[in-house]
Amino acid sequence: MKALSPLLMLIEDDPPFRLLLTTTLENQGYSVLAVESGREGLHAARNRRPGLLILDLGLPDLDGQEVILRLRKWSDLPIIVLSARNQENDITLALDNGADDYLTKPFNTAELLSRIKALLRRVAKLPEGDPEVFQTGELKIELGKRRVFVAEREIHLTPLEFSLLSALVRNAGFVVTHRQLLEKVWGASYIEHSHYLRIYMGQLRHKLEADPARPRYLLTEAGVGYRLNEGES
Repeated sequence: MKALSPLLMLIEDDPPFRLLLTTTLENQGYSVLAVESGREGLHAARNRRPGLLILDLGLPDLDGQEVILRLRKWSDLPIIVLSARNQENDITLALDNGADDYLTKPFNTAELLSRIKALLRRVAKLPEGDPEVFQTGELKIELGKRRVFVAEREIHLTPLEFSLLSALVRNAGFVVTHRQLLEKVWGASYIEHSHYLRIYMGQLRHKLEADPARPRYLLTEAGVGYRLNEGES
């Protein structure tokens, strides 16, 4: 028997766009609950328990950033922000507040569908714990054994380098902000020390990338953070 698709919730105040996106998602086999305000969305999230939220930031009652903060007090519901706000500080703030991904309008429908599938896949894997082995292209990371290989050649990493790489592995395919990485790897007291991140990311690229200036695996999201590319084959 085919598994039922998870319920997607859309919080979007523009009626034509809300209808267009709802129709697009339903044509892909998803069930969609579409609402037009932040408070209505928060209420629906508690009562309907959707599998994923697509959120606009510019809402008539609550700003979308506030919706994320309120949701994160009681829910780990996956959140994709879909907004016309394209400034780095808006993107970074949304991700630091707890959003899982961010796309700016206008957007590519195929890209949105790909992000939805990737996020649902990641959530479905969470009960299994961290992957024992992660591989993308010629890069292989054995998390339990703390070993890293490139093209079958073992690469020595320092403890901090491995911690930084592990944080990216656990969010493979998704951007992790500077603040999140600094807090995970160095601790809360280091969140303003972004130069640590630049130095260690540079060291990792020199060890893991064939061309550190044109990385295949450790990608920069300008002004926001870094992402481990899981699509290399």
